[in-house]
Amino acid sequence: MKEEIPNSEILLIYEAKVCNPNGDPDAENRPRIDPKTNINLVSDVRLKRFFRDYIVEHFGEDYVYVTKISGESVRADTRVEKLLGTLDEKRVHEVLNKCIDARLFGATVPIGKGEGEKGASKSFIGPVQFTWGFSLHAVELMDSSAITSVFSGREAAERYGTMGRDWRIYYSLIGFYGVVSGRRAKGTGMTMTDLKLFDNFVWKALQVQPTTRSKIGEMPHLYLRIEYKDAETVLGDLRKFVALKPRREVIRDFTDLEINFERLIDHVKRNIDVISKVYLRTSEELSYFEDLVRNCCPERFSALPHEMTAAEVEAAIKRT
Repeated sequence: MKEEIPNSEILLIYEAKVCNPNGDPDAENRPRIDPKTNINLVSDVRLKRFFRDYIVEHFGEDYVYVTKISGESVRADTRVEKLLGTLDEKRVHEVLNKCIDARLFGATVPIGKGEGEKGASKSFIGPVQFTWGFSLHAVELMDSSAITSVFSGREAAERYGTMGRDWRIYYSLIGFYGVVSGRRAKGTGMTMTDLKLFDNFVWKALQVQPTTRSKIGEMPHLYLRIEYKDAETVLGDLRKFVALKPRREVIRDFTDLEINFERLIDHVKRNIDVISKVYLRTSEELSYFEDLVRNCCPERFSALPHEMTAAEVEAAIKRT
């Protein structure tokens, strides 16, 4: 009998300081910004990539379905063949069993190679999904400096160069909203242990993965997962209950913003009868919010990270 998974809703808030949270490749890799509101946008794909990269770095590429092998992108059928040795419809669920990102986020798994046409595939909708993230305030784009790269050719006299722009924003406090579907968990085989690993690792991923030149400067501030008593309840985007007010005319740091969580606490109180657990992790800057939540629902509150030994984590990732 499969484990029953209840629905959850997630609020994730992290900062991006003097960096590029999510560049648009069709616009010189500029940060994605709504031109009418100056709100910074970040795709859910970017967020999931942090998590995937963390798993690959710590456990190896065999436990992530959507990844690069040796730094190069690969075709989906090639990826399946590397994982399973063959494209076989009867073995398609082995991809879910091996890869935690497929169990969490879903996957489209090829089951046959096409000859001039697209090959057959089977799709699984992941139980953990996020909307696009956006800054909780208007952001300001930094003046972009030019980047010049020079490469040597085969002959000593040959020199080649490329030019680009180093696009960044001064500061962005970004909010993501996510949903965990208990019903869809059955389709991918996601367990509560998988979800607990995500609770723990998405925070760590946001701490240690943004270390490239354009990403360094991103740090998590809040991860809240409200778990309901059933697989029917979804109450809506939690970001609408967070109010921000600038303390200064120019926003360059977390301390330049005043965050009010009163409506979010009221939201939890109003819906306490349908809530099973409230999982929370905060930065030092938002530690006071933990006290608010703990006082609001002491019997349902649980501080993150989940207590798991290294051996338990490895066994869960590798499903041994």
